[in-house]
Amino acid sequence: MALSSSAGPTASDLPDFPAPRSAVCPFDPSPELRSLADDGPVRQVRSWGGSTPWVVTGHAEQKALLGDARLSADFAAPGFPSPVPHSGGGTDLSFVGLDDPEHARLRRMVSGAFTVKRVEAMRPRVRAMTDAFLDDLLAGPRPADLVQALALPLPSLVISELLGVPYEDHAFFQRNSKQIVSATATREERQTAHANLAGYLRELVEARLARPSDDLLSRLGDRIRAGELTHDQAVAMGVLLLLGGHETTANMISLGTLLLLRHPDQLALLRDTDDPKVVSGAVEELLRYLSVVHLGRRRTAVTDIEVAGRTIRAGEGVILLGELANRDPAAFPDPDRLDLTRAARHHQAFGAGTHHCVGQPLARLELQVVLPALFRRIPTLRPAVELDRIPFKYDAVIYGLHELPVTW
Repeated sequence: MALSSSAGPTASDLPDFPAPRSAVCPFDPSPELRSLADDGPVRQVRSWGGSTPWVVTGHAEQKALLGDARLSADFAAPGFPSPVPHSGGGTDLSFVGLDDPEHARLRRMVSGAFTVKRVEAMRPRVRAMTDAFLDDLLAGPRPADLVQALALPLPSLVISELLGVPYEDHAFFQRNSKQIVSATATREERQTAHANLAGYLRELVEARLARPSDDLLSRLGDRIRAGELTHDQAVAMGVLLLLGGHETTANMISLGTLLLLRHPDQLALLRDTDDPKVVSGAVEELLRYLSVVHLGRRRTAVTDIEVAGRTIRAGEGVILLGELANRDPAAFPDPDRLDLTRAARHHQAFGAGTHHCVGQPLARLELQVVLPALFRRIPTLRPAVELDRIPFKYDAVIYGLHELPVTW
C-alpha cells in the first residue's frame, strides 16, 4: 500500500530538516539526513514553520522528479518548502523560481552565453586570471587566506567580465551576496541585501541601454528594446547570474582545495597529469563528493505523484537533496571514498531537468583551470592551521569555507 502524508505520522514524530553537518566529518552530508535514506529514498520530515515536506534522497528518484512537470519550482506556490515565506507572484531570482513556458523563455535569453563552445573560448582568459592571482599570492605574506586571495576573486572576476559588471565593485556585491545566502540572516537583512544588488544592477542595465557594449547585460538591454523583457526581469536575471556566478564556484575552489590537501594521493593524480580528460573527470568527482548546495532543490507537487511506494499529494512540498543523491551507493559504489578516477559525470551537483544550472559549463571550466594550476605552482601548499580551526560555512545555504589559511 502506498503511504501518504494523510496516513503517515504526525509532524511531532518526524525527523527535523535541515540538520547540521558534523564538525568531525565536515566534508560529508549531515549524519541525521543520511540516516533518512535508511528508510527509503523518499520520506517526510518536519521543517520550517511546522511544515511536513517530503525529502528525496535517492539518486534515481531525484533525477526522475527533477524532470517531472508535476513538480513546480514557483517560490510563491502554496506549500513551497522555504525558510522564508514568499509573498506575491514571480520571484526575485528570475527564472529559477518559475515554471515553463515562462521559465524556458527567460532562460533562453542567457543560456547562449554559457554554451560549452562559448565557455571553452574563455579558457585562455581564465588561465591568465588564475596565474595573475597566483602571482599575487606567491608575492604576498604567509600564511595567506586562499579564499580572499584566489577562491573568491577568480570567479568574481570571471562573472564580472561576462556580465559587464565593474570588478572594482566586487567587495560590494560579494558582501551583499553573502548576506543573501546566509542561513542565519533575517528576512529583512536578506531583503535589504537583495535590494542593494537589484539597485546596483538596475543602474548598470540603464547604462547599457544608453551605451551598449560586448557583454551579457548589453544583450539583455537588446531584449528590453525588443519588448521581450522588462527592466525588472533584466535586473532579476543580473542578480541571479552575478550571485550564482561567483558564490558556488568560490566555495567549490576553497573546499576542493582543502579536501585534496587531506588526500595527497588524489591530489597527485590531478597535479601530475597533462590529460584534460583526467582533469575533467577529477573535477566531476569533486563536484559529486562535495555537493555545496544546501537546503536542496525545492519544489511543490502540482498533482499527486507516486514515487518509491509513497504518494506525494498535490500541494505538498518536496526537497531533493543533491548531497545525498551523490552519495547514493546505488549510483556510486563506495560513495564515501574520494576517487578522482571514478566516472562521476552523472552526479547531480548541478541538478537535472529543465532547471539544471545554466552556468555549469563555466563552473566546470574554472575548476579545471584553477585547481591544477594551484597545486603545480605551489606544490608545497598546506593548511596553516588544524582542521578544527578552519571556519566552515555551517551558517550558509552554499557550503564552503569562510577562510582557508594556507602556507608553503
